[in-house]
Amino acid sequence: MKIVVLVKEVPDTYGDRKLDLQTGLADRAASETVLDEISERALEVALAYADSHADTEVVVLSMSPESAAATVRKGLAMGAAAAVQVVDEALLGADLGLTAEVLAAALRRIGFDLVIAGNQSTDGSGGVLPAMIAEHLDVPNATSLNSVEIADAEVRGERATDHGTMQVTASMPAVISITEALPDARFPNFKGIMAAKKKPFETLSLADLDIDAETTEASRSIVISLGEKPPRTAGTKIVDEGDAGERLAEYLVQNRLA
Repeated sequence: MKIVVLVKEVPDTYGDRKLDLQTGLADRAASETVLDEISERALEVALAYADSHADTEVVVLSMSPESAAATVRKGLAMGAAAAVQVVDEALLGADLGLTAEVLAAALRRIGFDLVIAGNQSTDGSGGVLPAMIAEHLDVPNATSLNSVEIADAEVRGERATDHGTMQVTASMPAVISITEALPDARFPNFKGIMAAKKKPFETLSLADLDIDAETTEASRSIVISLGEKPPRTAGTKIVDEGDAGERLAEYLVQNRLA
């Protein structure tokens, strides 16, 4: 079985997050970048299955800047057999639609039985990419799974809803996404880090995927305007002088909070 795990480099959750007011893009130099935690959990699902199924090949796939190669390589150190990174300057600022198109093309080239992704990244938080990729590939998808069971010809899992839980099943080939309910990822050990240097790492461009770079400039979505977040101002302080209740009620009404 061939399992491809989608991974993404994101700004550190504990660091500063800023937008470049000139381009409207995330300022990735504002903080350190890391492999997204939900990507690590998705990879752990694949590696845990591979641990008990020797005929399983796990590949990590990322569409990211060239500078993210070291982050993608962490997937190899964790235990993936190979890595593929799509790098092209024309993809700078790509939205979800374009990202799905490119990753689907890369998956067709790589080949897969199962694609595993996180339900949403910690930077964009779109939450729709796995389903969009499945649509491009014309394969079943099972998203936001809190548990995963991989069999020879199908994948099963539990999805939480507002009214309870449901058991979902998809025949392979398929695309699934997982939530943070899945186990934490393993840490790369020294042996894995050294082995990662010798594992296959393929870099692809849009030309390699037969995607015309000029078509990527067609607007899928555009930023109309953006601005600096206004600084926080001091809140309204109400001191109880016998009329605090009335003043609080008046404040709530004035600010349409009641």
